[in-house]
Amino acid sequence: MAISISLTVNGTPVTAEVEPHSLLVQFLRDQLRLTGTHIGCDTAQCGACTVHLNGRAIKSCNMLAVQAEGATITTIEGLATNGTLHPMQEAFRNCHGLQCGFCTPGMVMSATALVQTHPDASEADVRRQLDGNLCRCTGYHNIVKAVLEGAAGMKSASRNASADAAASANVTA
Repeated sequence: MAISISLTVNGTPVTAEVEPHSLLVQFLRDQLRLTGTHIGCDTAQCGACTVHLNGRAIKSCNMLAVQAEGATITTIEGLATNGTLHPMQEAFRNCHGLQCGFCTPGMVMSATALVQTHPDASEADVRRQLDGNLCRCTGYHNIVKAVLEGAAGMKSASRNASADAAASANVTA
């Protein structure tokens, strides 16, 4: 018996019917076709399925879709704005923080959640946060470098947005 759920995914309101036992990762991939969220282990060990739920990084293979009722979900597809990569995505590209790319969406989602709550995260903080995200291809050096560069980019983008808002307020005043 399907259950109706309503939530917001990548800024878009969504109402859908889901089976009670459907995992959030299955709903995102199979029903919404947001295939950037990967299924790696089905046991919440690898982090490939990491998304943001109400701004917090969670492993979507460890949650039922019905539990996301009323929530705001952001997937890797929702980070870019108007075709412009998010600063963390750009940093992963610039720093070669990926190999095969399978773990990259989960890494990026975990990293952005860390920086949103700890903008001055240290290398140790980054390594601790990414502890639940497995990469089978790299030694993590470039991933950590990418997260630190992405953090700097996010801070810069935030300062620029604040300056633009202040300038706009002065023009309209």
